[in-house]
Amino acid sequence: MPRRGQVEHHVVAPDPKYNSLIVAQFINRVMERGKKVTAERLIYNAFAIIEEKTKKPPMEIFETALRNAGPSLEVKPRRVGGATLQVPVEVSSVRRNALAMRWLIANSRARAGKTFAEKLAGELMDTAANQGATIKKKEEVHKMAESNRAFAHYRW
Repeated sequence: MPRRGQVEHHVVAPDPKYNSLIVAQFINRVMERGKKVTAERLIYNAFAIIEEKTKKPPMEIFETALRNAGPSLEVKPRRVGGATLQVPVEVSSVRRNALAMRWLIANSRARAGKTFAEKLAGELMDTAANQGATIKKKEEVHKMAESNRAFAHYRW
């Protein structure tokens, strides 16, 4: 994170199937060792499982899950007079999406199941329904910010 100037964010081309920038970013985050085709196949398989189980469009479930998983507040450390305080700050929309994707993928990988597509589908459906490990993580972050609300005036 640079001390001055803004970070230029990389613009990603939309994914071929759903023509969505968010799905393309999600594919890039799932990808390991540069195997993008494998990551695409995993996500599209997960979307197929979601459609089969819920009888709803998978993009709707995916967007709802991302919206539900993204935190609105988080804490950042700030040094004040020799002490490091946890100061609650609002989360930008770019960081909110990044955290939501990161938590969804991490909790999908930690989940019990057979294939990653099944795990991801389960986690997305749980998160869209406001339950599961990803929602627990978000509530944990919110609780931390709420408990440190007394230091909110140290925001920068």
